[in-house]
Amino acid sequence: MTALIQTIDTADGPFTILADDRQRVLASGWTADRAAIVARLSTATRPARITEGDTDAAAAVRAFYAGEVTAIDGVEVAQTGTELQLAGWAALRRITPGEPLTYTSFAAQLGNPRAVRAAASICARNAPALFVPCHRVLRSDGTLGGFAWGLDVKSSLLAREAGER
Repeated sequence: MTALIQTIDTADGPFTILADDRQRVLASGWTADRAAIVARLSTATRPARITEGDTDAAAAVRAFYAGEVTAIDGVEVAQTGTELQLAGWAALRRITPGEPLTYTSFAAQLGNPRAVRAAASICARNAPALFVPCHRVLRSDGTLGGFAWGLDVKSSLLAREAGER
């Protein structure tokens, strides 16, 4: 498979998208470092070839930053993982923009409210950031917690989705 990679400018800095030959997002994040995006994938799932090109997902990112926060919802992603990870990533896509959950609430949605560490791990292993909105999960006390792309970006995304930007 030959994948496409594209970096666009956003209000939160450069955003790079890696998409497969069917335009499904494999990995993405707020960096211009393309190697960092590819490294979000396991060695076994990395594309054989990567070429620079336009991705369909870039239009959704631009629309998101223009205020249409649901524009990312229709973007297809391709993820591989355990049954729990796949269920978790699907659940992340169902979190309403502007209504973040705590890790405990997210774990409860997955069927085990005590599995907070598993819920956090699902978020940490999420490669197509933004399109699978792991930034919508917060610590139990409402603080931001971690985010692969930095707490400033997470805070900005949550503010944008709450209509504060």
